[in-house]
Amino acid sequence: MRKPNCNGDELALNTTHPTTAASVITVATSPGCTPRLLGEQPGQAREDFAAYQGLGGYRPLADADELLGEVESSGLVGRGGAAFPLAVKLRAVRDNGRLTGGTVVVANGEEGEPASVKDRWLLRNRPHVVLDGLRLAAAIVAADHAYVYVSDPESAHSVEAALSELHPDTLGGVRVDLIRVQPGYVAGEETAAVRMINGGPAKPTDKPPRPFEAGVGGRPTLVSNVETLANLPYLQRHGSAMFRSQGTSLSTGTFLATITGAGRPPILYELPHGLPFTELLALHGISPDQVRGALFGGYFAGFLNRDVLETTLDHETMRRFGSGLGCGAISVITDDCPVAVAASVLAYFDRENAGQCGSCFNGTAAMAAAAGALRDGGATTEDVDRLRRWSVVLRGRGACATLDAATNVAASLLDQFPDDVARHLEDGCPDCRNQPFRFDRPYEAEAARQA
Repeated sequence: MRKPNCNGDELALNTTHPTTAASVITVATSPGCTPRLLGEQPGQAREDFAAYQGLGGYRPLADADELLGEVESSGLVGRGGAAFPLAVKLRAVRDNGRLTGGTVVVANGEEGEPASVKDRWLLRNRPHVVLDGLRLAAAIVAADHAYVYVSDPESAHSVEAALSELHPDTLGGVRVDLIRVQPGYVAGEETAAVRMINGGPAKPTDKPPRPFEAGVGGRPTLVSNVETLANLPYLQRHGSAMFRSQGTSLSTGTFLATITGAGRPPILYELPHGLPFTELLALHGISPDQVRGALFGGYFAGFLNRDVLETTLDHETMRRFGSGLGCGAISVITDDCPVAVAASVLAYFDRENAGQCGSCFNGTAAMAAAAGALRDGGATTEDVDRLRRWSVVLRGRGACATLDAATNVAASLLDQFPDDVARHLEDGCPDCRNQPFRFDRPYEAEAARQA
């Protein structure tokens, strides 16, 4: 595995939307990681059309097929959570569109993950890099209609302002509509986004069909995370070889990581794939001796114990450790009890499930109840055995990934922290007795949310 480029000086800046003093997101890069997504002057102000075009944005696209080839060569995978190769999705939508007569592109900025702020930072501060990426994706799949799908009010205002700055020809004749949705954990799932745009509730639907087969208005639809799309202008300007100059051979480029936990304010980092986790801790000012573990992928990928100190931040390594980067949200656990954190996360999934699938509606409630009883010292070994069984048999039984996320949390708690589980079953946990952890949204990146 190639070691990522990590030499140089750290950059750390506060950023605010010029019209909203309440929301502040601190951003930083790792040493030697030249910002691609955070921009050349991250933190200065919301980037308008003139500033973005001055950096080389909205360049004419001579050959859409050539750009698709660069996307494929780059190894770019989705940054929304699933890490699916973008070129594969683009080709599928393009090819299906040729058969059915028309395609649609959706820039998915409904960041329902409480531990993540990356998408709203891009939409609030660099809306044009997202719209430029949307333009390029639409050109590749031959779409004439596109949507930006958001729940964050400040992001919506920023996108509206950016669209008002554009000449109709700037986006290559693509009509772009802004769709606002009420925030929710499931609202950003791709079929939920399509359903909402089609006039229904923002709740997932059964698959098939998937959006690339039949999405908005029944047309093949590319639903892509805004960070994923924001990489396309860089690829157009610099090509796949330069894109792969940071990262590893299998996890290419840089990614945005929201770091929460450890009693510290959240920070949004741009990092090269392959960065050792211990180097991220050093950037964030956390001693490895303090670390009990971490939650990865927001809440989705579950827990790792102190073995996390041996990892590097790339997809292949995280899979080998039984976890995943997901949307790039990492919550470091230091003083908090993992059992109590798991109980809070499972209670969150119980509240946030769509209420459509019996397996998810009942399964998340059952796992949340068992974890809550374990946290409070009221569980038995039979309860833990049931939690373990549910974490296996319920996997894959929901219309979306919410139930899988809950099973990941339950299974990883039992696997990664058996001593903490046993302590709760026996004499109780001194951490939970002295300072109960029962936050509605543990490790929520509150600094980036509206008051």
